[in-house]
Amino acid sequence: MQKKILGLALTLLMASTLQLKAQYAKQDSTYKRWFVGSSLFVLLGNLDTTNPPNFAQLNLGYRITRKDAVSLEVKTWKYAWPNGIHPFFNKSYGKPEEKFPGYIREYGFAVAYQRFWWKGLYTGVHVMPTWQSFLTNDGDKVDKGFQVFNTYRVGYHIKLLKDKFFLQPSVAITHRAYHTQLPNGFKQLDDKWSKFIIGEPGLHFGYNF
Repeated sequence: MQKKILGLALTLLMASTLQLKAQYAKQDSTYKRWFVGSSLFVLLGNLDTTNPPNFAQLNLGYRITRKDAVSLEVKTWKYAWPNGIHPFFNKSYGKPEEKFPGYIREYGFAVAYQRFWWKGLYTGVHVMPTWQSFLTNDGDKVDKGFQVFNTYRVGYHIKLLKDKFFLQPSVAITHRAYHTQLPNGFKQLDDKWSKFIIGEPGLHFGYNF
């Protein structure tokens, strides 16, 4: 199912490139500074039958200049396998023996900065503190925790419909920079995996105003 979601996201991306334009260049006399959006790729992940994240995200951003943008991203999601397992390239993802004895529900917000370098090419850094609830499969809370989850992203900004909307396909390195100790049963599985995932795809979308 994860691979099907990735294929659907790539199909949407290829269709959107028909309207690809450069980012906010010097010759632009005006441009919209505010934008709202979310992550289409992760929203599609809610269709996953193995590990549906019940994900929700809302971004509010502001373009300081034509080349610099900041945003606040409010998020919630859950997961039942360690974050260190790549969902597309690691066969251990989804295996019963790697599953937590329950799941983790997280609530967090990220502060993000984007720098545009050439046409629509950009890099971004997202720093996200999150508050965690560790639950059994029946939804009973067994513990709570906190982590700092960072994302280092390279992507491309695509203008759509006369710059009313945009898409931002990207690839990222995610990094669990800090987290409190996980409860027994969760910790043993999480400790087996890296704090980094390299090559995580992304597909943000938004509306300019």
